[in-house]
Amino acid sequence: MSAHLHTALSLAASGLPVLPLRKGKVPFGNCPACAKNSCGGRPNMKTPGPCTCPHPCHGCAAATTDPGVINATAWVRAWHDAAGVAYHPGGAGLTVVDLDNAEAVAWARATLPATRIVRTTRGEHWLYQGAMQSTNAVRPGVDIKSAMAYARWLGRGTGAMTALPMVVRALVVKEPSTVRPAPHAIPVPARAGGGECCHRTPTYLDRGIAMAEQRITAASSAVHATVYRTFLAVLSTHGRCGCLTDAHVARLFTAAQAKGESARHCTDAWTNALTRLGL
Repeated sequence: MSAHLHTALSLAASGLPVLPLRKGKVPFGNCPACAKNSCGGRPNMKTPGPCTCPHPCHGCAAATTDPGVINATAWVRAWHDAAGVAYHPGGAGLTVVDLDNAEAVAWARATLPATRIVRTTRGEHWLYQGAMQSTNAVRPGVDIKSAMAYARWLGRGTGAMTALPMVVRALVVKEPSTVRPAPHAIPVPARAGGGECCHRTPTYLDRGIAMAEQRITAASSAVHATVYRTFLAVLSTHGRCGCLTDAHVARLFTAAQAKGESARHCTDAWTNALTRLGL
């Protein structure tokens, strides 16, 4: 048994979906039977999991924890020829903040909550519990690797792994001007009767937004519907007094996009909720 195959089986047993890497730290290319997706497997890697053929193909979508697949004849040859082992963080409910240079590492140490750290040849991998959208170059020298991405296995690292913080989720969201439905405060009718809005109490409003973020983040299915219903609930409580700000809306959009929703869908859901409430 090759060393890479042994490592792959050990990682798979611990719940990490694995795949072999060839030289250049890239996955093995599609097998001949799957050229141009002729097998009808996983187009554009939108769905995680191995394709129906036995070969390691479709990049990180081929990552698996199934020892039968890992030990299959075609895979064993790939492990023998592999230059390294990779894993699919999102498939294990993890996110890797890939820090590619000393400046990026310094930024992380000053900005991000402490978590498990794995040293790389050029920087560090910071591992958090929780999956999110993967995006490269979220800032200089920083990539996010989670859903539909792969990271090279470089050891278990040091430190206790902590929950994925909002500061990391927010890195993949565009500037508020591109995700908010309107500039400045949400344009809604004046509060009937006038007077100071009771929702302006910071604790009350922040608690409501935090609960909405948690509801979206916890959705395991029907994410579209959950996002819409959550937006509707927030607007039904806070939409008529004008207390919602760009920052509040951006927090909700950030949570939705971390679950895979596009900025366009977030805007549509918010607009539909406004329309439903007559705002």
